Amino acid sequence: MTSHQFNPLLPGNRSHEEDIKRMIRVNHAGEYGAKRIYAGQISVLGKSHLGPTLKHMAEQEEVHLDYFEKEMVKRQVRPTVLQPLWHMAGYALGAATALLGEKAAMACTVAVEEVIDAHYQEQLNKLNHTGEETELSHSIRQFQAEELEHRNIGIAHHAEQAPGYALLSHAIKTGSKLAIWLSTRF
Repeated sequence: MTSHQFNPLLPGNRSHEEDIKRMIRVNHAGEYGAKRIYAGQISVLGKSHLGPTLKHMAEQEEVHLDYFEKEMVKRQVRPTVLQPLWHMAGYALGAATALLGEKAAMACTVAVEEVIDAHYQEQLNKLNHTGEETELSHSIRQFQAEELEHRNIGIAHHAEQAPGYALLSHAIKTGSKLAIWLSTRF
């Protein structure tokens, strides 16, 4: 028996299976949102010197999204009902920050990836506690490393020099945390 089987399922508590389904749902939503952010940035900056870098990061996000789409089918997880909102909001965020300039686009990347890093770490802590879901843990750990690579790319492209960096970063982080909370539940 695993440790989670000894925890009583009290009113309001979720089963391990429901926790995993929530992880899959929110990760799918997040990777979908990231894909849309990069699509928005590429629509504005795709032909600039930053274009190949944005396309590289977008390709990695596409791999992450594909993984979680397959997990959703395999585990019979429904997508978030907010996906149409993330479709529009992700693209709008990407395009808007790119219109503010390359540094602002990179500031967006840094802010989002810092939130995702913490989010993935929280999930890994839960998964490591149970000792189950080793394949899922491995994939999340790999994706987390690639998200940190994206953050580092943003920093290397002077994200912190974007006008209003602190305010922009705070707003994007707050929005990302809200999107995570909503996508987990809905």
